[in-house]
Amino acid sequence: MKKIQNRYAVRILPLFLLALTCVFPSPSFAAENTIAIAAGQLQNLGVVLGKLEPARQIPLLTAPAKVVVPPSHDYLVSSSQSGLIIQLNASIGDKVKKGEVLAELNSPDLLTLQREYLKAESALQLGSLSFQRDKKLFEEGVIAERRWQETRSQYHAFASEANEHRQLLEIAGMTDAEIKQLKSSHRLSSRLHVLSPIAGTVMERTGVAGSRVDMLAPLYRIADLSTLWLEINLPQERVAEVKIGDSVLVENAEQQSDSAAAKISLLSQNVNPENQTVLARAVIDGKQSSIRPGQRINIQIIQPTAKAAYQVPNVAIAQQEGKSYLFIRSPTGFNVVPVTVIGKQGETSIIEGELTGSEEIAVKGAVALKANWLGLGSGE
Repeated sequence: MKKIQNRYAVRILPLFLLALTCVFPSPSFAAENTIAIAAGQLQNLGVVLGKLEPARQIPLLTAPAKVVVPPSHDYLVSSSQSGLIIQLNASIGDKVKKGEVLAELNSPDLLTLQREYLKAESALQLGSLSFQRDKKLFEEGVIAERRWQETRSQYHAFASEANEHRQLLEIAGMTDAEIKQLKSSHRLSSRLHVLSPIAGTVMERTGVAGSRVDMLAPLYRIADLSTLWLEINLPQERVAEVKIGDSVLVENAEQQSDSAAAKISLLSQNVNPENQTVLARAVIDGKQSSIRPGQRINIQIIQPTAKAAYQVPNVAIAQQEGKSYLFIRSPTGFNVVPVTVIGKQGETSIIEGELTGSEEIAVKGAVALKANWLGLGSGE
C-alpha cells in the first residue's frame, strides 16, 4: 500500500511544479511578456512617464586630477636691487592690476644707478654739441674727414652708454615718467617701487616689511587665473581609450552654478613608476570661480558616440539577473525591453538598445512595475 502511495506522489509532484510555473512565471519567461496595467492604475503605483533624451556623449572613465596654473601665467616678482623693505601693499588673495605698486624699498644701489645715468646723460649732451659743430664744419670743408669720423664715433659711444644706464634704471623698476623726472630735476631718490608685471591674483607673499633683501630676492608670486590646467592621473591600461580633444567634466559639476568643462590637450609618454599612471593635461574653458589652483578633484572624461544612445534617470532602470531593463509604455500597459548601460553621470545613465527614441518610458515607479513583471504583485 505504501509503495502505491509513493508512486502516486512521484507522479503528482511534477504536475504540481508545472502548475506553479504557470502561475508564477520565471523572470526569463516574464521578460518576454508585457505588463498589463490600466491607465488609471499608474498613479496608484507611483509611475511617472517621460521621454527618452538623446545622448551625444558618453562618460568614459573617472580619475583624480589637480588644478594647476600654466607656467606662462605664473610670475615670481623679485627685488631688482638690494635694500630695505619699507612697505608691502598686497596680501595673499588680492587682485592686482598691471603696473600696480606691490612693495616699496629703500635702496642705496638705486642711487648709484641714477648717478651713473645722469653722468652718462651729461657726457651725451657734450658729445651732441661736438657732433653738431663738427658736422657743420665738415660739410663746409673746414675740418678733415678723419676728425669728423672720430667725433661721430665718440658721439655714438656716449649715446650707447646713456641708453645702457637708462635700461638699468628700467630694470631696477623705474618708470619712463620717473626717469624723465630724474633727467630734468637731477634729484636722486633711493625709493624703489616694485610693480606687478601682470593683472592677476597674489598667490604667495614672501617679503616681510622691515627686512633687508638682496638683489633678485622673491617678494610675491602673482598668477593670471583666466586659464587653468587639470593634471589628470590616468590608469595606464585605460590610456589607449583617451584621445586628444576629449571633453572633461568635474565630478558633480551639475550641482554647481557654473559647471567646469575642459578638453584634453596632452597625453604624456611617461608612466609614473610609483602608481603606474599616465599624466594627461586638460585646459579649462573660461574662468571658473568654483575651481582653484592646488585643488584636488575627481573628473569624468567624456567622448562623443556615433551610435544611438539615450540618457535616462537611474531610477528608470530595473536590474534583473545582471541585466538592465526599461519599461516602455504600450496601449495595454508596458513592454519590458532590455538595454545596455554604457555610462553613468550623476543621477542619470547613458543606455543603448533596440530603441527608436520616440518611446515613452516609466521614469519613476520602476520598482512597482518590476514587481508586477515578476509576478510578485498586482496592478491593483
